[in-house]
Amino acid sequence: MTLDRLAFRGLRNLVNLEMAPRPGINIIIGANGSGKTSILEGIHILGMGRSFRTQQLKHAIDHDDQAMMLHGRLAGDPPLPLGIRRRRDQSELEMKMAGERVARVAQLVEALPLQLINPDAFRLLEGSPSSRREFLDWGVFHVEHDFLDAWRRVRRALKHRNALLRRDRIDGRSLDVWDHELAQWSERIDALRHAYMDAFLPVFEDTLAELLSLPGLSLRYSRGWDRQRTLAEVLQQGRESDSQMGFTQQGPQRADLKLRIQRRPAAEVLSRGQQKLVVSALKLAQGRLLEKATGRTCIYLIDDLPAELDAAHRQVFCRWLERMECQVFITTVDPEVLSGVWQSTTPVEMFHVEHGRLAAYGMKDFTTE
Repeated sequence: MTLDRLAFRGLRNLVNLEMAPRPGINIIIGANGSGKTSILEGIHILGMGRSFRTQQLKHAIDHDDQAMMLHGRLAGDPPLPLGIRRRRDQSELEMKMAGERVARVAQLVEALPLQLINPDAFRLLEGSPSSRREFLDWGVFHVEHDFLDAWRRVRRALKHRNALLRRDRIDGRSLDVWDHELAQWSERIDALRHAYMDAFLPVFEDTLAELLSLPGLSLRYSRGWDRQRTLAEVLQQGRESDSQMGFTQQGPQRADLKLRIQRRPAAEVLSRGQQKLVVSALKLAQGRLLEKATGRTCIYLIDDLPAELDAAHRQVFCRWLERMECQVFITTVDPEVLSGVWQSTTPVEMFHVEHGRLAAYGMKDFTTE
């Protein structure tokens, strides 16, 4: 799974960018504010339908343009073109695959599996449970075909149940209907998440072991409601409390991944560099499991790889990227910090961004024998 062509128009300060990335390692260098992170952002929007830098896509449109147009092509036989357009004066996102309109972002997510490692990735350790649920559900979505349907049914049931809870007088019969729907599909989601975590945990432990020695680190899935009771029982017994709060307090929407060291939250114990390696191990493990389960590879977007990592850990991290034989886009201010970290057989392409303009540097000697 690789992109062999990118063309961006109207994305921040990038000036009519056209790029032919390599299947292997693509290093994007440039000064702060040059536009290198915007290239990662454009790829992320192509594959996720949203930015990792702003919640409103209109803010990613260059101030001199009325629209942002992003095009990419996945290599294959036949190749698969992807396209997104977002006009400043419209909230609708126009999406296309192979020239046909796409109705759901999930179709882009499935076609272009991405893993992002940037400063926001630290939220997996120190952020709210929603960040960890998103990480978990990305993995389940890509390996379990019926997850998306179950997830949508849970969202619908939650919406209706919460609306009933906020009424002055609760309609018990209607609540019974949505309790049953919510419990049924929540149990299905929990089963899929459990199965995924059973497969994910050994891959994560194996990946982390080569990046960092952390005895006592544990990763545990918490389903979001009492382990000793079914969700149907929890919902029934918690109606009065839920009604007072105006929302459903327990369920799969409260699920979490708990990373601890000797029973303490990992974020409270680890240094910033250690946190980056743990987060990177989580992301790399998801890519490894995706390939093992489906034969497909992720594309990795890594913003400022050298930050918080010493030379030894940078090299170990890059060895994992080489071993996975995936396509990678890495940004850095100083290319010399990545000198000598790649093996001579690894394809490495360098691009330079200056004032929003891109120029290919070609193959560079960043390899080590």
